[in-house]
Amino acid sequence: MTRSRHPSRTAAVLFAGLTLLATALSSAQSQNARSQSDLAAIAKAREDSARRPYTAADVHFMSGMIGHHAQAILMAGWAPSHGASPSVRVLCDRIINAQRDEIATMQQWLRDRQQPVPDANPMGMTMKMNGMEHTMLMPGMLTEEQLKQLDAARGKEFDRLFLTFMIQHHKGAVQMVKELFGSYGAAQDDMVFKFASDVQVDQTTEIARMERMLVAVNLGLEQ
Repeated sequence: MTRSRHPSRTAAVLFAGLTLLATALSSAQSQNARSQSDLAAIAKAREDSARRPYTAADVHFMSGMIGHHAQAILMAGWAPSHGASPSVRVLCDRIINAQRDEIATMQQWLRDRQQPVPDANPMGMTMKMNGMEHTMLMPGMLTEEQLKQLDAARGKEFDRLFLTFMIQHHKGAVQMVKELFGSYGAAQDDMVFKFASDVQVDQTTEIARMERMLVAVNLGLEQ
């Protein structure tokens, strides 16, 4: 017996199958588009969160800390030629390595925001007032006379003066951080907040270490 065929039924089934496939593909494409759109929105939100508004206090802090760090590097760089003890030389190497990288970070932060980028001047931050340039010492920075006094010292006297002056220097940096955090709206930028927080923690820790080292120097104990 010959089985009857129904072309119209076969076409209908085929059409239904194609319709379902097209619907599935369209749904997948739509979901993929939504997924990509969501990812883009999330990335934009993260970018906006990372780039919070910065203030004049942030710019002043980053600009002033460049010169502050530059002076610490100058002081620490004298250790090998001025007869510093091994423990003081280790401390100086740590200061140079850390603060040199931080200067580059601060300068890039300012450059990215199209702010003036000061040179790493160990004598302070250059500012223009009434059309004239003035070099301003940031809190804790050594005066020219103190720098000359340190440069003239050798051996244990260098150790004593270096530790005394660097404690003063570090306390000034901690004061700068406190002034920043006390300024309305400041330190909302992620990088400024993290950098300032690191300065506060690291230099407070080093102050305690240097105070112990200074006691040992004054007592004539081997370091």
